[in-house]
Amino acid sequence: MLEDAPMTAQDALAAMMIAVSASDENIRTAELVKMSNAINNLPVFDGYDPERLPRMSKMVFELFEQEDGLEALFGLIRDALPEHLYETAYALSCDVAAADGRIVGPEVRMLEEIRDELDLDRLHAAAIERGSRARHMTL
Repeated sequence: MLEDAPMTAQDALAAMMIAVSASDENIRTAELVKMSNAINNLPVFDGYDPERLPRMSKMVFELFEQEDGLEALFGLIRDALPEHLYETAYALSCDVAAADGRIVGPEVRMLEEIRDELDLDRLHAAAIERGSRARHMTL
C-alpha cells in the first residue's frame, strides 16, 4: 500500500472521501474542493500531511480496478480507523457526495456500502444524511 508508512486514521478518512468521489467515475471540482476544505479546516485532520493524498488516491484507484478491491479498501479503512470516528467518516462521505448538488446512482450505492461496512445505526446515518443535505441546499 504505502511504501514508507501504514495507513493512519486520517489517511482512512481521506481514502473514504476519495472513494465516494471516484465511485461514479467522475471526480468533480466541487468534490475536490470539499475534500480539500475538510482536510485543511477540520480538527480531525490537525497535523495531517496533504502530501499523503496522492498516495491515498493512487491506492483507492488501484483497489477499484481489482475484483475485490472495494472489500479490501473497507478492510484497510476499518483497520486504521477507530470506531469513534465511523460517524465522522460517514459525514465526510455524505458531504463529498452532496458537494455537486446531487447524489445519484453509484454514489448512493457507495454510501449504502459505507453505512453497512461501518455498521452505523440507521437513525444516526439518516441524521447525518439530513445534515449533509441541509448544508448543500441551493436557492
